[in-house]
Amino acid sequence: MRRPNRHDLRAIWRRAFQDPRRERQFLATVGFLGAFGLARVVAHSIRGGESWFGDVTIGGTHVHHLVWGIVLLLFVGYAWLLENPGYPHSRRAARTLAILYGVGAALTLDEFALWLNLRDVYWEREGRVSLDAIALFSGLALAGFWGGPFFRLLGREIVRVGRFTAHLARRAARRAKRNEAPPDGSASTAPQSVADQR
Repeated sequence: MRRPNRHDLRAIWRRAFQDPRRERQFLATVGFLGAFGLARVVAHSIRGGESWFGDVTIGGTHVHHLVWGIVLLLFVGYAWLLENPGYPHSRRAARTLAILYGVGAALTLDEFALWLNLRDVYWEREGRVSLDAIALFSGLALAGFWGGPFFRLLGREIVRVGRFTAHLARRAARRAKRNEAPPDGSASTAPQSVADQR
């Protein structure tokens, strides 16, 4: 059994995301979930007065986080417009834009009720319950769908590493048992099993 390699995760990623479009969709979903969760945690902590952050105000006007989401979406859209069809952008840039797209979408959709009702209903029932359920469910479903091959390969690698670790632990235990002296100091006369002789 081979030792775990630090490049294994990179190899799993490359095998799972041979199609760059699938990789971008997965990264956008991860960005969406992370930003949505963080936005909700920060908003609740600000409301509870337990946050290091505070409301962002410009000229006395509270700037909701959907504004930053819209700015990010506009930036990502403009960056894609600048792409030259004859000279595709780097894969690293595509990954970054995909994550930024997910973050922008999360920040914007988290305050969907505000721009739908044109008033601040963020903490009211219509602004929270359905949006939380829809956003979390759709985000998790998309992460599972687009990241399915990666998670399957990663699961196999985790099982392989677990087996390798168990194998090393068993071997170390056998070695320790062999080297262990009997309590009375005399040599043991019991015959060794085939497994212990290895």
